[in-house]
Amino acid sequence: MPKFLFASIFARTSRAIGLRLLALSVGLLIFVVTGHAEDVLRIPYSSDIGSLDPDNGFEVAGLTTLDSVYEGLVKYEAGSTKIAGLLAKSWEVSGDGLAYTFHLVDGVKFHDGTALNADAVVTSFKRRRDGGLVQNYTLANMADIAAPDASTVVITLRHTQPSFMDSLASPWGPKVISPGALSDHAKGDLATGWLTDHAVGTGPFKLAEFKRGERYVLERNENYWGAKPFFGKVEFLVIPDIGQQILKLKAGEIDAVPANFPFAQVSSLPADLQITSAPSMTQYEAFIKPGSPLDDAEVRKAVLTAINPNLWASDAFGQYAHVSKSLYPNIMLDPGQPVQFPTDIEAAKSAIARHGAVTLSIGLYSANPSYGRIADLMIAGLALIGVQATSHIMPPGAAYAMKGDSAAPDMLLIIASPDAAHPDNQAKAFFTKDAPLNLYGRALPDADALVAEGASKADIAARNALYEKAGQMYFDAGHFIPLVDVDDVVVHRMGLKDLGLRPVFPRGSIDFSSVRR
Repeated sequence: MPKFLFASIFARTSRAIGLRLLALSVGLLIFVVTGHAEDVLRIPYSSDIGSLDPDNGFEVAGLTTLDSVYEGLVKYEAGSTKIAGLLAKSWEVSGDGLAYTFHLVDGVKFHDGTALNADAVVTSFKRRRDGGLVQNYTLANMADIAAPDASTVVITLRHTQPSFMDSLASPWGPKVISPGALSDHAKGDLATGWLTDHAVGTGPFKLAEFKRGERYVLERNENYWGAKPFFGKVEFLVIPDIGQQILKLKAGEIDAVPANFPFAQVSSLPADLQITSAPSMTQYEAFIKPGSPLDDAEVRKAVLTAINPNLWASDAFGQYAHVSKSLYPNIMLDPGQPVQFPTDIEAAKSAIARHGAVTLSIGLYSANPSYGRIADLMIAGLALIGVQATSHIMPPGAAYAMKGDSAAPDMLLIIASPDAAHPDNQAKAFFTKDAPLNLYGRALPDADALVAEGASKADIAARNALYEKAGQMYFDAGHFIPLVDVDDVVVHRMGLKDLGLRPVFPRGSIDFSSVRR
């Protein structure tokens, strides 16, 4: 064979082998990069994490992080208010309703390698109850907690509390913290300083990175006692602006916009995005100031006619809103006699004409765009009957200083969602005289008495009847007005599934242990 022909064949063969090797290398690189990307879930936070101490804050922004790292004895099942075991595989309640005995799951370890036992539960629960911490109210009725053996915990209550299991299952309920971490970092403050930006629980993820105001990272707990999460890593970026979140989602830089995606846009999403929705306890209500024009029963009836949510719910939220049946979220309590709004617009016009000029100011609890949309629609309805209304966004924290303030708005739009699925958690958070979120300080003793009676009832039908009657009384008195329950709506990349949305959690609280691609 001539040398030039051999050289030519050799050169072509070498180029072909080189191209194949290059293609193989590029393919492997693409596989590695894609595989890495598929193993990471990227989620935005609209606001920064305050504290990861499960006992010393009422975390909303970082609740999904906290809930992925720590676990309690029980939990709410996905899409439900049913209570299921978590670190407790089973439990019994004594006949007098005072003693709760929990049997722990075997083989559970904290992220630091310490084995879970009953003493660890006792230590964590006593820390919450006795440490003067923010969440101590959830265990205020716990008289004693004991560990008769390594796998058994007995909690004794001061008085019967049928809502106790709901308090334990709450997203903000008591979690179990590594006793070693608590002792190693106590420093005279019960480790509250260290636990603000560190976490050692038993959950399916470990805290890997905490950069306040910028980025947080969870890594899969490879030694988790339960089913292993699909994603090896969850990355959180603090992106306050919803517009920026949407742009990054469409650009493929994040995987979901968990909450507050504009409802006007959800019907025209790009082909590579989809929606997961589920029932939620997100209930929009109107709180009414004492001394407002709505104290007049005739004016109040006319106003209720104009702001009837049946007239505007679909305009504000499309298919994802459901008119509230009572002062309790629909998934919590299905009333026998739902709240009724008057519907005679002409009668409402006549009532306002007889009364004379009526003006109303509407405060919006926050800059959440849904408040503004609801207010605009209600203001338009009020104008039809001759009521002049205006709205404004309340400064941060201003809603908590309205009691006795004559300059406070006549009506406050707020999301009145409880921290657990029992009606007592709703009534005693918002409606009763001493409720911490009874923002105008309204009082109706007869209704409060029914709430107190309901709190002692273990029979669900009897309990709900009492709470329903009390709620109707608050409504009839013009203290609180239920409007709409809005679904949990998450917009995300095509292919994400099993998001595990839970009604009691704030909207957008994806369960990172169940979600997969």
